[in-house]
Order: sequence, then C-alpha cells, then structure tokens
Amino acid sequence: MAVGKLNVWQWSLVLAVPSFAGCVLPYSKPATYSEEIVPVAPASISQSEGKPDVALVDHQEPISVIQPPVLEPTNILPPETSPSDIPAFEVAQATKVPAIPTSTASGLTLAQLQDLALANNPTIRQISASAQAASDYRYQVGLSANPVVGYSGSQLADQNTDQHLVTVDREFVTAGKLDLNRNVLGHAVEAQKWDVESQRYRVLTDVRLAFVDALVAQRRMDVIDDFHGVVAKGAELAQKRFEAKEASQSDQLQAEIQLNEVEVLRQQAQFAWDAAWQEMAATAGVPNMQRSQLSGELNPQVGNLEWEAIYSDLLGNSPELRASYSRVHQARANMSRQEVQHIPNILAGIQAGHDNSTGSGMINVTVGAPIPVFNDNSGNVSAAYREYCRATHAVKRIEMSLKARLAGVAKEYDSALVAVERYEQQILPKAKRTLDLSEQAYAAGEFSFIQVLIVRRTYFDTNLQYISALGELAKAHAKIDGLLLTGGLDEPTDFQGSDALRGQTFSQQ
Repeated sequence: MAVGKLNVWQWSLVLAVPSFAGCVLPYSKPATYSEEIVPVAPASISQSEGKPDVALVDHQEPISVIQPPVLEPTNILPPETSPSDIPAFEVAQATKVPAIPTSTASGLTLAQLQDLALANNPTIRQISASAQAASDYRYQVGLSANPVVGYSGSQLADQNTDQHLVTVDREFVTAGKLDLNRNVLGHAVEAQKWDVESQRYRVLTDVRLAFVDALVAQRRMDVIDDFHGVVAKGAELAQKRFEAKEASQSDQLQAEIQLNEVEVLRQQAQFAWDAAWQEMAATAGVPNMQRSQLSGELNPQVGNLEWEAIYSDLLGNSPELRASYSRVHQARANMSRQEVQHIPNILAGIQAGHDNSTGSGMINVTVGAPIPVFNDNSGNVSAAYREYCRATHAVKRIEMSLKARLAGVAKEYDSALVAVERYEQQILPKAKRTLDLSEQAYAAGEFSFIQVLIVRRTYFDTNLQYISALGELAKAHAKIDGLLLTGGLDEPTDFQGSDALRGQTFSQQ
C-alpha cells in the first residue's frame, strides 16, 4: 500500500494536523492591563448593543447524595442583567490624566477634585486590576488541552527489526464544560465590574464629604474673622473706658476673655480645615497638592425627601446590589457546571510509524474514558448548591444593609434640615434683630457693656451653629447621591477566583 511507504516525518505531519483541529475557540486573547487607564465619570455607563457575551444557563435541581438539604436559598431571585446595565470595563478609558490644579482666584471646585480622585485614587486602580484579572481567568478556563506529541521506539538493539512510532494523544472535552467554565467566570467578571463602579462611588463620596468639611471650616473662619474685628474693637474700647474710669475692670476683662475665645475658635477652625484638606487630598490620591481656597456652596436646593422612594431607587441603582446579583448568577452557573463534571472526557491517541523488519507502515489507535464509578462529583454539586444559597442570602443582607444605612442618613438629613430651616426662618433673623436693638440700647446708655458682649456672642454662636447645620445637611445629601457608599481608601474587594475550573475539567478524577 502507498500509505505504508510514508516515512516517519511524513506520518508526523499527517498526525499533527488533525491533532490541532478544533483547538481554536472564538475568544480573543485578553489585552495586557495598563495602569495608565483613567476612570470616567460614574454616571457614564456604556450602552453596549447586541447579545450579552455571557449567557445564563437554565438551572436544574442538583442530584446529590448528600442529605438533608437544610440550607435553602431565599425567595429573592436577582433580575436578569441586560448588557446595557453592565458597566463597561472601560472604567478607565480617558485620553489623559487631568492636571493637578494650582491655586486660583476663584478657588478649587468639587468637580476638579473628583476628577483628580478618579484618575489618581489607588483603590480604583487596585480593583480595576482585579476586574481585569477576572477577565483573563475567564479567557483561560475555556482553553482546550494541548495535544501531547511523542516518539516511541522498540527493538532498537535488534538490527533490521526496530520499530519507530510518532504518537499524538489528546483529551476531548465533552458536555460543553469549557463553555460552562467561561459562563461561570463571565458572571464573576460582571460582579467585579460592579465592584469597580462601587469603589468609584465610594471615592467620589469621600472626596465630597471631606470637601464639605473643609468648606464648613472655611466658612467658619470667615465668620470668625469678621467677628474678631468687632470683638477686638470692643476690647480696645473697654480698655480705654477703664483707663478713663468710665467702666469697671470687669468690663475690660470680659472683653479680653471673649477676644481670646474667638481666637481659640479661629485656630480650631484652621486645624479643622487643614485636616479636611489632607483627608480630601489623600482620598484624591494627590497628598502633596498645593493648598488653596475652595469654591462651592453649602446650601444646595434641598427639601423633604420621600425615603421609601429613595430606597426603591437604591434597590434599582446600587452597584453593590448589582454585584451581588451577578454573584448569584455565577453560583447558579457553577451549579450547572458541576452537574456535568461526571460526564467523562474522551482520551484519544494515534500512533504511526515504520517497521524496518517488514518495511511496512504501522498505525495504532487508542480510545478511552474514565468511568465515574467511585467519583460522580456529588460533593461538588452539593457544595455548589450551598454556595448558591449563600449568594442569595447575601442579596438579602445587602438590601437590609441599605435599609439600615438609609435610616441613619435619613435621621441625619431630617435633623439637619429642621435645624437649617429653623435657623433661616426664625433664629438668625431674631438674633440679628436682638443685636441691632442691643447696640442701640448701649448707645443710649440703656445696656451695659457686658450685656452687649453677651448678645454679640449669641449672634456669633448662632451663625456658627447654622454653618454646622448646613454642613451636616450637605454631607447627608452627599451620602444619598453617593448611593450610601463610603470608604474610598478602604481595601477594595479582590477577585478570589482562579483558573481552577480548567484544571477540574481535565482532571476527571
């Protein structure tokens, strides 16, 4: 036969071609992660089109020998996620890193500082790297096994009877395990993307909270500086009147005490401003940023809020909750994956060569598969079910956590709103009116100097308390806008998975 006259190398070529057939999967190799990527604004979520690149598989009850199924999932089933709802991984695709702003006449704005934070905060880069790692693992777990090519020689010492064989062995995966692997890791990638989005909200909220603290301190310093001039003049006047024997020494001492108190408050406000600036700059990832005045308002357009409506919005928009939904889908996909693990892969091998004793070619074929007699993967199936139960309870936990956090913020918001409205409508106007009347009475000789000092201090303290109430209201509003996510410098969630599913696919034992 003509086939038998092929030499060893020709047989090698013949066997190599079919051994690689079917090894190419319709997935592109992941791109290398770049640290130069800059996050976009949190509201910018890519509206991708087409079919989702991770399809959910139908789940069937796992067949398990482990009893009893004490743990049950909650009744909460996360909604199916459409591609337009998933944050695009271009969490960081901006053309350039924004420059660190220098001191300007108008002052730094919140928007400038938040842009800096999105570009420089290290936790965003950390969790972006974790998300990219999850994407890389997703690529890896769907790869087929490499064929094993070898050489076999026999009777080499017996002249003219030696036999030479080229061998090619390959494991063929059954039951779509590789696609199921990618399905499981695909949902993990989605969860990591939502974690990136959560971290960006945390950073933005923390920057905004520190900005409000700094702005409050800045406003307090302005008020204190204005009042300091009045108190200083009063202390000077009291000194002159005492020297002219027109007032008692107690008036002079009381004026000096008030001046010292105001100076202490000024120093404390400066310390508060410095601390808020350092916190804000550290959260933004630029701790050495040149200090300058801030430009912003403490009194946003606010009013009474419908807290049940806000909670409903949180349930629909929270990236924290969306990540938990993706992890439920991941757990369900892993259950389906474990249910087919016991279906054996096909181990096939072919040997081709030449027998010098007969001058003929040789072809040997081997086919085998592990028989699931002792290991039917029931333990992993049951464990996957427990993980699914855990994931569904995690959804419920996050919903309750949002409810509890919103209750705390609602208390802060409502308390601050009541204080701000009362100060604006009643307390501040009355304090100003009282101050004007006391000054007129003092000029007419109807009020003592001590009484004037008390009224002045009341008006001053009222303004400081009003600024503090404005700050508390602005901070509560910032937390609501930030979807109750804080902790911009806390250790971000890391991806805990690996390519273990691929190893399980090819172990079969």
